[in-house]
Amino acid sequence: QVQLVESGGGLVQPGGSLRLSCAASGSIFSSYVMGWYRQAPGKQRDLVATIITGVSTNYADSVKGRFTISRDNAKNMVYLQMNRLKPEDTAVYYCNAYRIRGRSVNDYWGQGTQVTVSS
Repeated sequence: QVQLVESGGGLVQPGGSLRLSCAASGSIFSSYVMGWYRQAPGKQRDLVATIITGVSTNYADSVKGRFTISRDNAKNMVYLQMNRLKPEDTAVYYCNAYRIRGRSVNDYWGQGTQVTVSS
């Protein structure tokens, strides 16, 4: 079992920056693929970025070059640095932990943190 708690959301002007944090507790953190997803009102939840143990990362095209995902396995933390924010980045951002081991699939979500980009 993994518990995820996001923090760092808020209101920011276009062009500004925010850093989201996700604190994980429970199972072996380093064995999970960690990710950030977002969901805008009336839309589906979409991938923002993922990071596998080490430095392998993946980003949605819409955030490439602006967002950076990182993890600290020693602290059980995942971060999303968001720069040059745009109004279309407004959404609830969710932290995700995902792992497949044999026939077992583990998929955990945090409660989400609101990011609003507006002047």
